[in-house]
Amino acid sequence: MQISAPFGYKQVVPFQKTHKVRLLAPGEAPEFVRQGGAIPISNSEFVPAGRHYPIVFIGDGKSYSAVAVVGMTTKENLFVNDGHWAGDVYMPAYARRYPFCMARVNVNQVEQKNRLICVEQSSIDEGGEALFDASGEPTAKWQEFERLLSEYEADLERMREMCAILADYGLLEPFTMEAKLKPEKGGAELKLGGMHRIAEKNIENLNAAQLKNLVRLGIMARIYVHLLSLEQFGRLLDRKAAQAKAS
Repeated sequence: MQISAPFGYKQVVPFQKTHKVRLLAPGEAPEFVRQGGAIPISNSEFVPAGRHYPIVFIGDGKSYSAVAVVGMTTKENLFVNDGHWAGDVYMPAYARRYPFCMARVNVNQVEQKNRLICVEQSSIDEGGEALFDASGEPTAKWQEFERLLSEYEADLERMREMCAILADYGLLEPFTMEAKLKPEKGGAELKLGGMHRIAEKNIENLNAAQLKNLVRLGIMARIYVHLLSLEQFGRLLDRKAAQAKAS
């Protein structure tokens, strides 16, 4: 059996009731998102994420996923300070679920349909927190984690389906964000590529059945949230300038 760790995780192992786990403090950001310019989001996160971050799509031309852009370079997160996520913005579930995850499992090189609840191996610590009591019953904290993992995995599947439809309908186009800070804000030239967005002009070319499908599945609403969220690049630039000035 081979277990594939999700992006950002180092080595995960199946979670067991006997494990004691070193959990993150409230608001604490996992190490891998502290210096990452984007973080995956799921289907139901579009509205809360879109209030604070630009939402874009990344992919290889065949499959795509949605991410919230959190930095103007691939190795910065403008919403993390001293290891903690900014308290006034939405923290994506991908970070909140750490150190747990639902991992892909391959048996004899065949990917299994069901995911396995795993934990980052380095977080297993005898000085950590027990998530099951002596009788093997789950604690309230584990029930909360388990619910988050289950709901998030189902929501990610809905996101994969949405991205597949957007690609199939030819609605995604590559774009690059280029900007130059004002002289009083440092004057730096910034360029961020490798992203895709919805091509509004292509929506006009869809037939009635395709448009109806987008509305029926709730995808059209998310298209508008995505397009509006692109204005949040201005917020990223302001945070970038503020941090540069502070340093």
